[in-house]
Amino acid sequence: MTFRTTALAIALAGFSFAAHAQTQITGAGSTFAAPIYGKWAEAGATATGVKLNYQAIGSGAGINQINNRTVDFGASDMPVKAEDLTAHKLMQFPTVIGGVDIIVNLPGIKANELKLTGPVLADIYLGKITKWNDPEIAKINAGMKLPSLAIATVHRADGSGTTFVFTDYLSMQSAEWKSKVGSSTSVAWPNGAGGKGSDGVAATVQHIPGGIGYDESAYAEQNHLTTALMMNKAGKFVAPTMAAFVAAAGNADWSKVQNFAIDLNDQPGAASWPIESATFVLLPLDPKDEKQSTAVKKFFDWGFEHGDDIATSLLYIPLPQSVHAAIRTAWKAVPGTM
Repeated sequence: MTFRTTALAIALAGFSFAAHAQTQITGAGSTFAAPIYGKWAEAGATATGVKLNYQAIGSGAGINQINNRTVDFGASDMPVKAEDLTAHKLMQFPTVIGGVDIIVNLPGIKANELKLTGPVLADIYLGKITKWNDPEIAKINAGMKLPSLAIATVHRADGSGTTFVFTDYLSMQSAEWKSKVGSSTSVAWPNGAGGKGSDGVAATVQHIPGGIGYDESAYAEQNHLTTALMMNKAGKFVAPTMAAFVAAAGNADWSKVQNFAIDLNDQPGAASWPIESATFVLLPLDPKDEKQSTAVKKFFDWGFEHGDDIATSLLYIPLPQSVHAAIRTAWKAVPGTM
């Protein structure tokens, strides 16, 4: 009896030590990146000994949280400016690349049937095109029976990197949008309804006949949302598919940007999807606890080394190996060993 009790005590002590040995890291921000970080956390927990607590609260809030050091890392789809990185003692690095899809709710119209261009999309969000059977939309959808239905634009109500990507694209397509609205994680929308998070935008679009919105491709794919075709820089209408995302990412030149702050919108190429972004992690150069910084680097290092298949299954594009190598070099500026 004594032997059994002692063995049980040793076993329980071992379990307690293993549980204690696992390091929990906290991150907050991008909803765009939430699906991949969640899957990497599940798949890599045993190998890394790192448990992730991630709050998908939008890029703006994620930037604020890491600036205030209330999380171990922030996550943003909008690259932070060099002067802001310096002011808040942060380094940033990308993790994966993903597309932003245009989602619609039009009776009788299926996924990837409706065609849109950048200038038309900008005019829709400016409130200049207000009906789905407007001549500008009908012209690029010859032969399609468009409903005489009011267009209901939907946008993110929270500070969002997806909003930055979307508004950055509209600024490239429309001088009027660029001068009147511009691009940021939050903008003064000319019209429309706001939804909190990716799910809020999707739910609002689905609730309103005639609705149109934008969501990250991973979310749109997982939730079977009705997406539209977009005309790319080469003048070709393309669907938001992995092949189109890969085509756009393949044109990126990482060597000419500082702090990995690349803009992947409106890349050339006949097969390229036009609305695309890398998503970024913000890590303190003066961490409160070096152990936590080490665990963050270990988590993402595992994702870079073993998580490409997971990324592609969620319609993210893995970064080139050369970028992974550059990130690992940049990590040396952050206290804490791997």
